[in-house]
Order: sequence, then structure tokens, then C-alpha cells
Amino acid sequence: MRRRPGIGGLQGAAAARDQYRLLGENVAKIRTDLMKEQLSTFRSQLEDFARKHKNDIRKNPAFRAQFHEMCAKVGVDPLASNKGFWAELLGIGDFYYELGVQIIDVCLATRPHNGGLISLDDLCKLLGQRKKAVRETISEDDCLRAISKLKVLGSGFEVITVGKKRLVRSVPTELNKDHNEILELAQTHGFVTVDEVQRRLNWSSGRATDALETLLEEGLAMIDDGHRDGKRRYWFPCVSSVSTYVGADTL
Repeated sequence: MRRRPGIGGLQGAAAARDQYRLLGENVAKIRTDLMKEQLSTFRSQLEDFARKHKNDIRKNPAFRAQFHEMCAKVGVDPLASNKGFWAELLGIGDFYYELGVQIIDVCLATRPHNGGLISLDDLCKLLGQRKKAVRETISEDDCLRAISKLKVLGSGFEVITVGKKRLVRSVPTELNKDHNEILELAQTHGFVTVDEVQRRLNWSSGRATDALETLLEEGLAMIDDGHRDGKRRYWFPCVSSVSTYVGADTL
């Protein structure tokens, strides 16, 4: 028969558990303190790096993206505020603030032609036309970071992915699955027809027409009835070349 441990044995086991618990807490505290110390060292090194490469960070978009990755790894957000060390050292908060304002301007200027939906690639090209005078290069990463800051305005600015394209939406229009499938289909030629939508997506005529007319009403599509086959083309500027924008060179 197995004998139950006596009171002394129970007390000894409890004391041992307490010792292991305290030991575990001490180890965890040492690890936490060590991590905090390492993190502080990393941040200090990051500041030194930023001072040394300030011009590269401000002028080179690829270098700027790598810098943001480094910041993220140590929990630093240089865009969190326009005040403080990072703003004074790099002026990086002002850079993205100004870029955000320019993104709003471009989206508003092109809205009559695209209904408030523009490809991220075209947006960067149009911004690049503005930046030629100051010789600044704008990357998609820059645009994405600036757009993420625009969300606080509650104005509907966001980036959505449709097929192979990322589109910037500047109006609070909700696109459903049918709309997204049509936009993805239109990426091949910039336009679709009712017949093509029926054939490629295996839809009924009513479903295809309803989705296309909704996109037309929302200002996301334009119609072209000038073809010999008599088939109406629904053009989508948001997935067409930037050159299709009327007055793009004047932005």
C-alpha cells in the first residue's frame, strides 16, 4: 500500500513549489529587464543611424522603406507625431503630412473620371509628376503610409485589392463581390461588355447588367457605344492607364 505523505511532506512540497515559482518570476524579470535594455540600445543605435543617413532617408524611397522596417522591429513609429525627436531630425512627419494632402488633391481632381477609385500605381505616377520640380521620388510604400494616416479623417480613404491591382478608394462606396469580379475582369483591356461578363463569369444577362449599371451610377464606369458591333463597352478608368485621365498632365 502507498502511504500518504505526512504534514511535513506537504509543507516541504509547498515550499518547493514556492521556491520554483519565485525562481521563475526572477528569471522572467531578468529576461524582461534584459530585453528592455537591449531595446533601449537598439533605439539609441537607430537614432544614430537616422542622424548618419538623414539625407538618404528623406530622398531615397527604397532606403526610406527599409528604415521604416527597422523602426517597426524596435517599436518606433516615426509618423506617430509631428513633434519630437523624429520630426526634428528627419522632418519625416511633415513629409507624409504633405504627401497625404497631395494624395487628397489628386483623388479629388481625378474623381470625375474614375468615380473615386484610382489604382495605386497611377496615383504614384500622378504624384511623381508633381514632384518633378523638387526632384523627389514617391514610392507605393510612401503612398500606403500616407494613406494609413488619412484614415483618421474618417473620409473613406483606404486601399483595396482587386485581382492583381491595389486601388485607392476616396469615397465611401461599398463594392460587393460581383463588382470586384467585374473590376478584375476589366483589368485585361480596361473595359468589359455584358456579353463578356456573362461568358467569362457564367452569369445571367440580368446579373451582369445590374452590376455594370450600379458601377456606372457610382461613377466608376464610363460607357462607349461607338463600335460597329453595337455592343456597349463599360470602361473603368481605375484599371486603365494613367494616360486616360483627362487633364492628368495638369495635376
